Parts: sequence; C-alpha cells; structure tokens
Amino acid sequence: MDQRARFLDLVQRNPINGAILDRGPALGVLDWWLTAGAVFQTVWNVLDGRSPGAGIADYDLFYYDASDLSYEAEDAVIRKATALFADLCVTVEVRNEARVHLWYESRFGVPGVRFTSSADAIDHFASTTCCFGVSRTPRGELVDYAPHGYADLFAMRVRPNPLLAPRAVYEAKAQRWQHEWPGLVVEPWPDSMEVAG
Repeated sequence: MDQRARFLDLVQRNPINGAILDRGPALGVLDWWLTAGAVFQTVWNVLDGRSPGAGIADYDLFYYDASDLSYEAEDAVIRKATALFADLCVTVEVRNEARVHLWYESRFGVPGVRFTSSADAIDHFASTTCCFGVSRTPRGELVDYAPHGYADLFAMRVRPNPLLAPRAVYEAKAQRWQHEWPGLVVEPWPDSMEVAG
C-alpha cells in the first residue's frame, strides 16, 4: 500500500470522518475539505493503537466561497451542516476560508491573510504536520491534499510552519498534542524563524 492509500485508509477508520465525507457534498458548497485534527489526529490515534476518534475536540470542514463574505451567508452553511451532521454527536466546525482574514487578527493577535482557496488556508496551519485535507469529488471519489507529504505524519513528528501562526500558537498546540499523544516528536520553533505573513 502506498503512502497516499495508507493515509486515506487510516483517516476513514474514524467512522465520524467517513460520515462527514459521505455527506459533505450535500452541503452544496465548493472547495470543501475535512481537515485539521479530524484528519491528522485520527491518523495519530490509529498509529498509537487508540480509538480513532480519541482526543479529537471537533471536526473542521473548510469551504471557500468569495462571492459572499457576509457572516449571514456563512451562518446559513453552518446551520445546514448542524442539521446534516446532528446525529453524529460531535462538533463539526464549518468555516468559509474566504472570510477568515476578517476575524483572524482579533482572535490570534496577528493580521490574517486573504486566502485564495481552502488549500491555501490549509497551507497556513501552525504545523506542516497538520496540512492535510480529504474531500469527495462529485463522482464520489476520495481526494486528498498533502502539500508536505506523509512522512512526518506517519513518524508522528510535528514541525513548525511559520507562514501565519505566531510562535506562541504553535507552541501551545504542540504542548496540548504532546500531552494527548506522548509519542509525538515535537520540533522546536527555530529562533531564526519569523512570521512571513
């Protein structure tokens, strides 16, 4: 089994992921991806011999729609997702990545950037080891986005990604992850790394 096939197999061992991926097209949004902890933490859990959903706080679903940046438009999709995934008994956090720059600075303390796609948003996660997405084509085929490859994920190695997130955000996330998955190897944020913005 090649790395991509292994990755998709491990992600789907979490039945919540499978349900979200199966139902995702029903949201009727473009450029949608199941991403973040739902994906990489599921892989860590399976590799660690834990239940696939252990320690996963929420399930992030990104989409990208620059045609309407209003909160109301995003909220309509969020409400639709709430109904679509209600029986899963987990929090599915749906965000329009086209409007993240409108609130990023107030939440994280550094200016946000205007993302050009959901993949662009995934590229800006605090760690390269988090930069994964899984979606379905209109024909039902699973697709993945893995800009940094799979080696670090399978090795349970966390590396900083200074494109946007500040050092403090990376370090807080890494500390929380290492507490939950003690086998992780966390690479420090090099002093020479500055936020590229």
